[in-house]
Amino acid sequence: MDLGTRPRSTAPVLSRLSAGIQVRNQLLVEEWAAIVEWASDHIVTGPEGAATITEGYLDTGVPIAGDGAPLVSEFALMELVAVLGRTPDGGKAYVGRVIECAWRLPNVYDAVVAGRLAPWRAERIADLTRGLSAEAAGFVDRQLWNASGIGWAQLERLVAEAVLRFDPDKAEADRQKAADHRHFDISDVDEHGLVHLDGLLDAADGHDLDQAVARRAEVLGRLGDESSLDVRRSKAAAELARQDLALDLLVPDPATGEVVATVPGRKVVLNVHVTDTTLTGENPFVNPVGRWDEGRCPVTTAQIREWLRSKSTTIIVRPVIDLADHLPVGSYEIPDRHKTRVALRDHTCRFPHCTRPATRCDIDHHQPHDQGGPTCPCNLVPLCRRHHRAKTHSTWRYETPMPGSYVWTSPSGFQFRVDHRGTHPVHPPDE
Repeated sequence: MDLGTRPRSTAPVLSRLSAGIQVRNQLLVEEWAAIVEWASDHIVTGPEGAATITEGYLDTGVPIAGDGAPLVSEFALMELVAVLGRTPDGGKAYVGRVIECAWRLPNVYDAVVAGRLAPWRAERIADLTRGLSAEAAGFVDRQLWNASGIGWAQLERLVAEAVLRFDPDKAEADRQKAADHRHFDISDVDEHGLVHLDGLLDAADGHDLDQAVARRAEVLGRLGDESSLDVRRSKAAAELARQDLALDLLVPDPATGEVVATVPGRKVVLNVHVTDTTLTGENPFVNPVGRWDEGRCPVTTAQIREWLRSKSTTIIVRPVIDLADHLPVGSYEIPDRHKTRVALRDHTCRFPHCTRPATRCDIDHHQPHDQGGPTCPCNLVPLCRRHHRAKTHSTWRYETPMPGSYVWTSPSGFQFRVDHRGTHPVHPPDE
């Protein structure tokens, strides 16, 4: 066996792996189709349809998927699970996921059958939607018509938004109930004179605390503290406990000289995305749901009102940002208005499958500035530091068919399209 002593191309190995995955997924798709066919033949529409007594037991219909999915015969399910070679509980859950997709998530199921979505991803989606109402599950399914590139965090936020939209009373009750578990505990002093903190805070309060600690840790570094960032953050939290936050330690932005606030308090940034039909009242699907970019999650308008009512909150109203604007500048340095447009357009690092927020990424000139590439949103792409290095120092390359849409080529020639729908393979290198 060659253990790497001779250099060779990895493309054939990767091609075999890719082909094997396709065969495996196709076999699973066929298994799913057989399970759906089985379920169609063993639906129990009500108690009267399950009045078959076998060996003294009533063969009842069991719910193994969400609201609106059919009940299936309990005894028939036992047989199916045995044939599948799965444990009773694991097999029941697996069949339930398939039924959840086939009856409540038709777009997801069609994507599995068409080969656009791996079955294991569809199972994960089914796990998250089973507890939703039929309307909420339908909403999630409509958003996932091409779901192969959806990350888990994005999927969980989508499910949370579905609950907010279609069961707002329950969502608010759950939020209030969860808020009752807020706490902030400090352990006993250990043998090294240190303590551990454990807390659960309101999201905005936690963001405030994180920003205050980060701000003071940066100031400590500028004042000569050579400790690591983690140690400086610990020191900063201690200083906050001594009520030192009241001092004016805001440092002007070195690039713009701007100081956003001159007194302590909360700064809430709400980026609201609306269409012209919403503004004119022609959109019937307006819902009381906002999106908090800092927390990367949907929030209720009730919670937004609570945040804005907080004492000393600073509210900043900025002009509408048109993502279609092309406003190039002559310098290599990227102005903040361009960074904001790029982050709102792309949301995350545009490398295949990467979910790092665009606000925490480098901004790359697709066409290098020294080769005539403009410093304009149409030529700017958010890449996290790792993938920016890969693009700069390896043979990973990408093209931009249009702003917000990217086609990456790997060192072995595999191609991936990255756009608002996620990441999708284009074709293997030998085609």
